[in-house]
Amino acid sequence: MKNEGAPSQVGVKEIAKRANVSIGTVDRVLNNRTGVAVKTREKILKIIKDLDYQPNMMARRLASKRTWKLAVLIPAASGETGYWDAPLNGIRQAAAEVRDFGVIVNEFLFDQNDKSTFSARVNQIMKQEFHGILCAPMFEEETNKLVKKCGTKNIPFVFINSDMDHMQRLSYIGPDLYQSGYLGAHLVHYILREKQQVLIVNISKEMDLHHHLLKKEEGFRAYFDNNGVNAKILKTDIRQTDYRSVKNKLNRVLKEHEVQVIFVTNSRVSTVGKFLEETGKPDIKLLGYDFLPENIEYLKKSFIDFLICQKPQEQGHKGIMALYNYLVLGKQVDMVQHMPIDIITKENYRNYRN
Repeated sequence: MKNEGAPSQVGVKEIAKRANVSIGTVDRVLNNRTGVAVKTREKILKIIKDLDYQPNMMARRLASKRTWKLAVLIPAASGETGYWDAPLNGIRQAAAEVRDFGVIVNEFLFDQNDKSTFSARVNQIMKQEFHGILCAPMFEEETNKLVKKCGTKNIPFVFINSDMDHMQRLSYIGPDLYQSGYLGAHLVHYILREKQQVLIVNISKEMDLHHHLLKKEEGFRAYFDNNGVNAKILKTDIRQTDYRSVKNKLNRVLKEHEVQVIFVTNSRVSTVGKFLEETGKPDIKLLGYDFLPENIEYLKKSFIDFLICQKPQEQGHKGIMALYNYLVLGKQVDMVQHMPIDIITKENYRNYRN
């Protein structure tokens, strides 16, 4: 005997029959439209819940003909690092999946070395009508201005890659940056001998504004403090990101200090790997971030020992789906969705996917 309440058996007609209302009334409740008495709405919702009814989203989309516009505000990939290609691929994959449900995704890419381009893209977004925003908050002050504008227009926004947890975002999807740096220090501890010197390298033109680099550094230093590791930690900030500038700065630092391990706080670790290869320093251990072709090249050559990876393509995909679930499906979204922090070596990189 068939189960009368099985989801496959249930449709709008059955709900209307049990509630003793028209199909149009049920449709208004399913699409959260006005014109239904409170008691009738509650009765219909209870029947829907009892029957575990899952509406056909395509049919709902065709019936409502509503369009949802999402804005994506992330850095463009550059000649210095192709990192942002991965989140963009995830975003485009998700956009293709939700397109038939009336979701349109517009991309606004900025230069991560130039905060004025971030502000310019924000102005472009705010001149249009968007229902949700996916953002990589590279610059704190400029992001704060965006958040305030979203607040006045009641626009939900999702952060990926790095978080600003004091801002009322719908969700953050990305790594725990502090723990990521902490993990980096733990790896260093395994290969470091007593009283050896460690060099933290930050490579970024907008150093003071890229809070995610500082959060990683904070976690890195905390590991040594918490575990009483006897090592001297040095730091150099390289604000010109071209290879020649990086090479000149590292040459000066390594002439003054006997460094055994280098920790690079972002995806530009291949630049340091190239330097170690060119200058014949294979004994210096090197670790940094992200599963990029240029980084894998030096990982295979053993000039990079560890890459810490954080699923950037999945971040982009999850970011769009979070906005889709919240806006279109009316679902609750987890405020924090931390990505796994993966450790990649030359022995396991072949099987890894971003």
